[in-house]
Amino acid sequence: MDEVMTGHGGPRDRGGADYYYHRPPVPHYWAQGTGHGLKTVAAQMNASEIAAYNEGYLEAEDYGDQKDWG
Repeated sequence: MDEVMTGHGGPRDRGGADYYYHRPPVPHYWAQGTGHGLKTVAAQMNASEIAAYNEGYLEAEDYGDQKDWG
């Protein structure tokens, strides 16, 4: 379960990526890695998965690094 929570495509990773790419916070993750397998959306996530997503988003926001599209 830890790999799902913290690994590439996991909730924390997706939260950070959403902030980096200027996307609004919409909890989700990919258990088999970004773009692989089935996407798990907020309605299917438990409280700890949503918390991990939000932590990733807020951590990235605190860091302040976002993609420069220019």
